[in-house]
Amino acid sequence: MLIESFKITGSAVGQIFLLATIGYILVKKDILGPDGLNTLSRLVMEVTLPILIFCQLIRDFSFSIYPNWWFFPLLSVMVNVAGFLLGLAFIAFIRGREHRIQFLSLNAFQNSGYLPLALVAALLPKAQADIMFIYLFLFLMGFNALIWSVGVYMLTFTRAKKFELGSFFSPPVIATVLSLILIYFGLNRFVPGSLIKPLRLAGDCTLPLAMFVVGGNLAQIQLKHIEKKAMFYLMLAKMIILPLLGLSLILHFKLPQLVGLLLLIQLAAPPATLLSVIIGHYKKEDLLVSQGIFWGHIASLITLPVFLSLYFMLVMIK
Repeated sequence: MLIESFKITGSAVGQIFLLATIGYILVKKDILGPDGLNTLSRLVMEVTLPILIFCQLIRDFSFSIYPNWWFFPLLSVMVNVAGFLLGLAFIAFIRGREHRIQFLSLNAFQNSGYLPLALVAALLPKAQADIMFIYLFLFLMGFNALIWSVGVYMLTFTRAKKFELGSFFSPPVIATVLSLILIYFGLNRFVPGSLIKPLRLAGDCTLPLAMFVVGGNLAQIQLKHIEKKAMFYLMLAKMIILPLLGLSLILHFKLPQLVGLLLLIQLAAPPATLLSVIIGHYKKEDLLVSQGIFWGHIASLITLPVFLSLYFMLVMIK
């Protein structure tokens, strides 16, 4: 049964990384330059992903069906805090203040959007995937608010930096909040199908484009000097111990299948590629971030199928 589960999950992960490989090759062959990749990234973050969120929530979400919707942004915060605390357990092995901050950031923030979206689409039948998308979009409310506030604050290496209220409201968060407001007041019933249909077509472009962006970002990473010790402890903490602890808790508390799957995917996901965007934007020295993102995604080719296979064998398949 474990082998069969591994075939299913391994195939899904392989399909996702095949899309990422296309983006990687496009950048390495200079078919897609830095400016083009940045434009593509903005297209996904500011256009297609918010549209996908809006269409999915307007169509499938209601407060009566999902009375515990608030749990998912809270769960996101708990996942990030868990990663941060686990990073603290290994911080004594990392030398240098800036190195330690980047190490903690890599542990705390995972690839919570692009990769899980593609995984859900590849792993689950449509009925279950639609429910998981709702869970994921609500989860991303908490994640986006944290990474663009706390994450930026951590990586700028200064106590003088102040939080900016606008950082909490990225386009995906705005799309989620707007959709929930419309649904709460029943205004979603007045959104015509003739509008939703073309928007849905645009939103459906999100998954392949997002993986092109991930692959392209990996292609731009410069690996001049590998911090082997830091990378070892990062892989151990984030890619093995964290999902292993998560799987144990899921089994102990007997979480609902899809909620448990969402939690495990988030805990097993590699470090967030957005961390390199933040480092570049604020012109900070990239000591560990790019290395952590690159090796984390490489490691996830093995660790993700392993943990997902265990989950499917122990929980989803009975």
